[in-house]
Amino acid sequence: MGVRMRLTTVDTVYEERSWLFTVRDQHGEKEEVILVPCTDAVAGSRDDAGGDGGGSEDVGSTGTGSAGETTSSEGDGGGTAAGAGNGTAVEAWVNQCTHEFQRLDRGMGAAMRDGQIICPKHGSMFDACSGYCDNGEAADTTLPSVEVAVDGGDVYLTDDEVTFLHQGGIDEGDDGDGGPSSTSHLSL
Repeated sequence: MGVRMRLTTVDTVYEERSWLFTVRDQHGEKEEVILVPCTDAVAGSRDDAGGDGGGSEDVGSTGTGSAGETTSSEGDGGGTAAGAGNGTAVEAWVNQCTHEFQRLDRGMGAAMRDGQIICPKHGSMFDACSGYCDNGEAADTTLPSVEVAVDGGDVYLTDDEVTFLHQGGIDEGDDGDGGPSSTSHLSL
């Protein structure tokens, strides 16, 4: 890992329950990702919940940056929730239910209860720290993780397989005003 991108602060993730951003994956496709608070006492023990043991880590830094600024970093590859050692852990997950295409955060924050992300369509609940679901339509699946790190209260994207595009959902990065577009020659 050589370069990382500052996303937001841990405080913002905890205050807003989730923080939505868009990345471009290694195949050139846009993908939404959510940061969520991880309040599990054993943050990062993904293997206990059927996870992949990957995910985020707490790393050192050669500098801090403002939103969207890149800095170089060194990590230990610990595989624990970002910031897990200091009670300010966060995790990053692809913003899609594993059962069928359904955004977990539809631009208003992810629905969460008791440390779990709730799918708004069928009610499946994913552990915010491991991404694992043990109930509902998505039972026995795990959300795909995106690597992040916490340093000095800031959250950084450290996943070499994605590139940060912008805060918000895929459609929120368009240059328009969010309203319908028109190709009409009439003016009002």
